[in-house]
Amino acid sequence: MNWTEVARDLENLLKLRSIPFGMKMFETVAEMEAIPKVRRPTDVHTMDQIVAQASRLGRTVGITADDLVGAQCRAVVGLGKAKDAAWKSGQHMKGVWFEDDEGAAAHQAAMHCVEDGQYEALAVSPLSSGRLDPPDIVLFYATPGAMMYFINGMQWSGYKRFDWSVVGESACADSWGRALKLRQPSLSIPCFAERRYGGVLDDEMLMALPPDDLDKAITGMRALAKNGFRYPFPQYGIQQDVRAGMAVSYS
Repeated sequence: MNWTEVARDLENLLKLRSIPFGMKMFETVAEMEAIPKVRRPTDVHTMDQIVAQASRLGRTVGITADDLVGAQCRAVVGLGKAKDAAWKSGQHMKGVWFEDDEGAAAHQAAMHCVEDGQYEALAVSPLSSGRLDPPDIVLFYATPGAMMYFINGMQWSGYKRFDWSVVGESACADSWGRALKLRQPSLSIPCFAERRYGGVLDDEMLMALPPDDLDKAITGMRALAKNGFRYPFPQYGIQQDVRAGMAVSYS
């Protein structure tokens, strides 16, 4: 795929305000460090901050487990060693996000996480750079309206109903965790940590998906555009006679 062209299509079709980017897992640190112009953190970060450096600043960043602040971030991307009893219990979230032991443990069990032990490193990079060729998954932030248009594009050919879940806090498990683990399109409502540490805006959602699904969605959105459906959707008016508009949109 021509990643520069793909990124341009996404930005034009969805009027994106941040940079679409890729994420790729590596079995060895050496493979990650071989990426052209990769940056290595000098500070400890959350995974949300690493993602934001690609989507907001246009950086190519490579990390290992040691660059992440704790087990919660590491677990989602499979960079923590085998998840231990303490992590599974969710004790660090009890009394903070969940009332009791049962709720904290149930939350941890509900998260989509990459299997431990497969990878030593991870990198994120703007899609247009082509430095992750191909990325394991592509990600972008967009408004709810843009996300619905993107989903319409995925459903243009070979219709499929999408069912997504909301884990709550640690919503990265709903987006990049789920997409990396299942290799399926994954939509999320970003959580507190993503907004607090990752710079996610209040009206943004996050889509993560394999590259092949991205190509399908772009093809679908182009077809919808030929039928007059383009984002942002023009307002018709809440008191107008609706028949003229409906005749065009739903022949």
